[in-house]
Amino acid sequence: MKFLFDDESFSFETLRAAGFACYGGAELGEVVSTASRITDDDETSWLREWEATARRVHAIGAECAAAGRRVSAREALLRASNYYRTAEFYLRDDPANDPRARELSQLSRETFAQAAELMDRPVRRVEIPYEGTTLPGYLYLVDDSGTPRPTVIFTSGFDSTLEESYFALAAGALARGYQVLAFDGPGQGAVIRDQGLTFRPDWEAVITPVVDFARTRPEIDPSRISLYGYSLGGYLTARAAAFEPRLSALVLNDGLFDYHAAHVRVMPTFLTEWIDAGRDKDADQVTGLLMAVDTATRWALRNGMWTFGAHSPADYIRRTAAYTLAGVAQRIACPTLVLDAENDQFFRGEAPRVFEALTCEKEIVTGTEYEGAGEHCHMGAMLLTHQRVFDWLDRVTERG
Repeated sequence: MKFLFDDESFSFETLRAAGFACYGGAELGEVVSTASRITDDDETSWLREWEATARRVHAIGAECAAAGRRVSAREALLRASNYYRTAEFYLRDDPANDPRARELSQLSRETFAQAAELMDRPVRRVEIPYEGTTLPGYLYLVDDSGTPRPTVIFTSGFDSTLEESYFALAAGALARGYQVLAFDGPGQGAVIRDQGLTFRPDWEAVITPVVDFARTRPEIDPSRISLYGYSLGGYLTARAAAFEPRLSALVLNDGLFDYHAAHVRVMPTFLTEWIDAGRDKDADQVTGLLMAVDTATRWALRNGMWTFGAHSPADYIRRTAAYTLAGVAQRIACPTLVLDAENDQFFRGEAPRVFEALTCEKEIVTGTEYEGAGEHCHMGAMLLTHQRVFDWLDRVTERG
C-alpha cells in the first residue's frame, strides 16, 4: 500500500503513525501535512518535520493540562508521544549515545505517561522482576474494582515500544473487557536504551517472569492469561509459549517461523554464503552498498546491530539464525491464532509456516490488500484486526 511516499519505508512508517488515529494516536490532517513537508528518502527532513509536529502538539497538551482541560490534554499528549516515536525512528547511527535520539525517545515516554494519568480507565506503571533487574511496563485495567479479569500480555517487536502498546492492542482490548499487561523486554524500548539489554532467542526466559508477576496481581484472572506477539513478537511469543504451560491462548501478529530465513530470502545467495563462511569484511562491503541506496535496509541493519548487540551487519544477520521455531512449534499446547498479511514486506510466507508446524488447536486469518489489511501487522487496519483477534479470544474464553 503506497501511502504519501514512494519510498517503501517512509510509506509504511507514515501509515503506521496514521493508523493509530482510530485510538487517538494521530490526527490525519497532522500526518498528511507533516508528510507534505518531507522529501522522499531524506531522513533529515523526516526527523525535522516529525519533531516539529511532535513539539507543536506537545505544547498544546501541556497548555491544556495546565488549564485543567483533561480530555484535550490527554488527546494531544497521546498524539505527541506517537509523533516523537516516529521522529526518532531513523536515528540509528549510534542510538545509545546520540543525544537527539535519547531526547526524542524520552519525550515519547514522558508524554505517554502524562496522557496515561488522564485516561478514563486506570493505567498502572509496573516494574516486573527479571534476572536481577526489572522490566518497565503498564497494566491497563478495565476499572479499579479489583475484579479478576481476562488479561493479555503484550510483547512488542524489533522496534516497537511500550508506549505503542496502547494503540496496537490495549485500547481495543479495554473496550471489550480485556486487560493488557505490556512491557519492554530485552532489545526493546527503554530496556535497550537504559539498561543495554539486547534481544535473546529464548524468550521463555522473559515471559515466564512476566507470567509470574501477572499471577500476583489480584486484578488478573490467572486462568485467563493470553499472550500476544506483535511483529518480531510473533516469533518471541511463540517460542515462549512452547515452554510456558500457564497460557490460555496465543495470538501471533504476524506469525514468524524463522527470522533468519526472512532475511536470507531477500539477500543474494553469494552474500549469505559469505556470512555463513565468516567473510564479514567482504559481506559488510556489500551490505554497505545496499544500505547506501535503500532506506529500509539501512535502517534494519543499523537497528539490528544495536538491538542484537552485533558488531557488524554480517554479525547481526548471523545472530538471527537462533530465532527459529524449528523443533519448537509443536510444543505449543494452547489455542493459537496466527495472523498473516498478504503484502507483508518483512515476513512474507512466514505465517503459513508457523501454522503448518503447529499441532495445537489453531486458526489462521489473512489480512488482504482489498480490505486494507494487507500490510505488515495490518497497519492501517487496527479496528478490523482487533475485531478478529478479540472475537476469536471471546470464543476461546467462553468455551474455556
